[in-house]
Amino acid sequence: MYLETPKKFRGLVNQAHQVAENYLRPISRKYDKAEHAYPKELDLLAALLDGMNAGSPDAVGATSASRRKGAAAEEGAKNGGNLSACLGVMEMCWGDVGLLLAMPRQGLGNAAIAAVANDEQLKRFGGTWAAMAITEPGCGSDSAAIRATATRDGDHYVLNGEKIFVTSGARADAVVVWATLDRGLGRAAIKSFVVEKGTPGMTVTRLEKKLGIKASDTASISFSDCRVPAANLLGNAEIDVQKGFAGVMETFDNTRPLVAAMAVGVAKASLDRARELLKKAGCRFDYARPLLSVSHAEATLYRLEAEWEAARLLTLKAAWMADNRQPNSREASIAKAKAGRVANEVTLKCVELAGALGYGEDELLEKWARDSKILDIFEGTQQIQLLIVARRLLGKTSSQLK
Repeated sequence: MYLETPKKFRGLVNQAHQVAENYLRPISRKYDKAEHAYPKELDLLAALLDGMNAGSPDAVGATSASRRKGAAAEEGAKNGGNLSACLGVMEMCWGDVGLLLAMPRQGLGNAAIAAVANDEQLKRFGGTWAAMAITEPGCGSDSAAIRATATRDGDHYVLNGEKIFVTSGARADAVVVWATLDRGLGRAAIKSFVVEKGTPGMTVTRLEKKLGIKASDTASISFSDCRVPAANLLGNAEIDVQKGFAGVMETFDNTRPLVAAMAVGVAKASLDRARELLKKAGCRFDYARPLLSVSHAEATLYRLEAEWEAARLLTLKAAWMADNRQPNSREASIAKAKAGRVANEVTLKCVELAGALGYGEDELLEKWARDSKILDIFEGTQQIQLLIVARRLLGKTSSQLK
């Protein structure tokens, strides 16, 4: 694994940075203040984002990240869609995290589809903007505690339950819903279903008012006798008690590096702006000088930059492993935990370094600090990530180490 950006992705990274700087930044504050208003400007970017994902089946959360039967690994190291997606996401979130999350056809449900769908489903749902619905009022980070049910009825499944904190839940074309086929069988019976927008029995009940990422809608959705075609169950319909719900959990191996990339992007935005402001205030930023001879502000920024670089490299490693069909569950959680925590620390500390200027709405620093908090929470909290890493390192199951 080389540490520099692969040559074939440098044009993509530069393009994404230009979009972030010239397109997302100018409307960032507008949609921060107009919560729940759809950013119509993003429709023009849909084609660009499709291009960033290479228009191939191994883009975000693609076949390269799954261990699908019959998928043969290519010879040698490969820099594929997962790595390119992470690099693009970093640059776009340097512009605005909320606007990226509001991008058409870029929902986390798309990664879920790519992770566990069969070939027919991949083709059928291609181009669909899919949100992902996992969290419930009584089930947060413990995905195995899902209570929503799916009951087979002929050629359909009947879904009942409630989902909360669904990113793009009101805007997306479809929602990937996690539900259990049999509560008595525990996590092994949990499957994911694609429920298309407008399906009778699916109702958006509430839009959340949030601390950050206000350009992105976050919805609560109820399912009442919602009939979904059996063909919309992703992957294998059989309950494999031995495998548990490892299949649907592959989704997180895809999406956690992407969330880590979002954190890396917003942290970089804060570091860049803080450096500019501190330079205006007289900081020299001479890396040849020992830390004991520089100002506290300079030394603090150096430390934050080192933490940011570590988070970035861990994120790229997790994505690279996915592209090369290497099991990356531990690395995905390590990257998510590190990047989420670093983004929170970096953005808040940059507000502090900028003083009163960082706290006001004349600067985006305060917005980035608010936006960053969710990146340490969704797709599994900091605490859950550390627990997963511990299980992987110690060789313990979820029942052995809680």
